[in-house]
Amino acid sequence: METGSGQQPHKRRKRYSGKYPRAFDEKYKEHNPEKYSGDIEKIIESGKTPAGMHIPICVDEILEILDIKPGETGMDATLGYGGHTAKMLEKLGGSGHIYATDLDPIESAKTTERLRKKGYGEDLLTVRHMNFSEIDKVPLKGEKFDFVLADLGVSSMQIDNPERGFTFKHDGPLDLRLDPTCGETAAQRLSKMERDEIEGMLEENADEPYAFEIANEIYSAGQNGRWPETTGQLRKIVSAALSFLPKKDREEAVKKSCQRTFQALRIDVNSEYESLYAFLEKLPCALARGGRVAILTFHSGEDRLVKAAFKQGLKDGVYSDAAREVIRPTPQECRKNPRARSAKLRWAVKA
Repeated sequence: METGSGQQPHKRRKRYSGKYPRAFDEKYKEHNPEKYSGDIEKIIESGKTPAGMHIPICVDEILEILDIKPGETGMDATLGYGGHTAKMLEKLGGSGHIYATDLDPIESAKTTERLRKKGYGEDLLTVRHMNFSEIDKVPLKGEKFDFVLADLGVSSMQIDNPERGFTFKHDGPLDLRLDPTCGETAAQRLSKMERDEIEGMLEENADEPYAFEIANEIYSAGQNGRWPETTGQLRKIVSAALSFLPKKDREEAVKKSCQRTFQALRIDVNSEYESLYAFLEKLPCALARGGRVAILTFHSGEDRLVKAAFKQGLKDGVYSDAAREVIRPTPQECRKNPRARSAKLRWAVKA
């Protein structure tokens, strides 16, 4: 219904029980950071990530590695919330171009709108809905990149939203797709797997110490017509699989095994290792001479692949220099942003 002036009537925000909103869709201040910037800053200072937002990790270290200069052409392989992208655009000083890719059509559209409002038009920023493994197809005119960033972590916006299925802390559909418009959900994927396949996935993608027990419990549930379809159901299965542990150790063990199980499923559903393999293989040809690359990983499997690729590239003369040691976030950054604790940063320079 419209008012007499033709304007839409004021829409009341969703009410919530208690003093503070708890559900993801009720946190109206966190979903509107521009309007409630003071509240958002307090949340960040307390060591939490506001719902619907993502705090970029190792920004200073990445900018130092990439050494961006006005007029250069670069790529942000994983746009996400756009925190890294915005900082790189600032370094260009209005001259040059950044191509950004992201599989998530929902979040990349929001991020593109935010960056456009900051004044970064199509002359400075091109956003493409595609997998970063297609780095060879990203530049529209065949340009080589002077700098490339790949942040391989899942964005906080995806983790926090129960509807995306990335979190076991709140019940939601067992989805876990980075692009929810195509492909199999985690629930569909699991229901087609044999027990040995599930165990192998947990071991290879997450180094899960209780892979046998968890795989057996998931498969047994499925054989009895109870394949997990929600995040809550999968959490209960993991908990049941670890019921043999002493009670004093069980809660923490279940939490960590849930984290690893969801990680393993996410990697499998989105073919993340395959994408990273392809990206690392094509990367040298996409870089200009002297081009810099920084890759931020969040689990040992990814880091091993990046380390091996840079080491081999250095040996073959593809790279003139590469990180000998991994770079970790500072203790100060980890205190402010606990989600940075598992991050590892490596870099290389094209010969």
